[in-house]
Amino acid sequence: MVLHAHITPSDWTKYVAASDALGGSYNRILPFLLASVPMLDDDWVTLPEVDGRDVADAYGWATARPRVITLGEDARPLWRIVRRYARILGEALPEEQAAFIERTAEQTLRFAACLAASECSERITVEMLSAAFTLVRRSVQDAVRITKGATSPKVKRQPLSLADKVRARIEMHGGRATSSQVLPFVGATAAEVKALPGIVVTVERSGKTGRPATVFSLRGDGSENGGSTETVAESMPAGADSNRNGDTSRHAEPEPASAEREQNRARVVRRDAYRPEPVQATPVPAQEPQQSEPLGESNPFLALL
Repeated sequence: MVLHAHITPSDWTKYVAASDALGGSYNRILPFLLASVPMLDDDWVTLPEVDGRDVADAYGWATARPRVITLGEDARPLWRIVRRYARILGEALPEEQAAFIERTAEQTLRFAACLAASECSERITVEMLSAAFTLVRRSVQDAVRITKGATSPKVKRQPLSLADKVRARIEMHGGRATSSQVLPFVGATAAEVKALPGIVVTVERSGKTGRPATVFSLRGDGSENGGSTETVAESMPAGADSNRNGDTSRHAEPEPASAEREQNRARVVRRDAYRPEPVQATPVPAQEPQQSEPLGESNPFLALL
């Protein structure tokens, strides 16, 4: 009896336990890891037609009467190699893995007998045994790959703590994250997050009527030592000398202009300086040149500059 079934590697490791394999149930199974078939990706390629008449005739020959299929003399040296291969491999592998391949030699002999019966022959040739051994070795390699984690202890992944989750969310948003960006993803309340060490809570408002927003950030080396702060963000007119609380530390004091800047600054000259002097009938004593008014009085835009 032959049972052909498919199972994913993840389900294999989930449902096939090492204790079951040690009982000898799974060394009767030849597992194979399947890969993608490139032929199935090509719509222009069709599978070849198979003539099953020879197989039907071979089945009729095998079941017509009891038959005994034996090894040919040319196949016996290879058969000794197959048995030695199975023994060495069973001793080299861990017990949990060796339990899957204990019947390697027997499986090879069974496949070789099927190949002989398919040709209506009671003798297994070296070619038949070699072909069967190639197939079984492939199954041995795949069985070792599937069960390679059977001997290693299962390492349980430690779940992240609430503090690690909150820090990860804050760092994801550049160091500052609102409550809506943190709380739904960490499964905690605002009070639980506020109680975490190293988390700074800030309540920010936009204007006087805006809804306050809770912002979480990470405490730096020179930040405050806990608690919540409240910040009110209001728009201030450009050029204002002070903020709402009279704090003038945000505005830089005007610095005196350097000599180079003063030299390059555009001069504003009064218009009457270009007017010609009136013609006098009689000479008058020379008058001292009229002093121009200070720059600040003649330039009304100086205050804006």
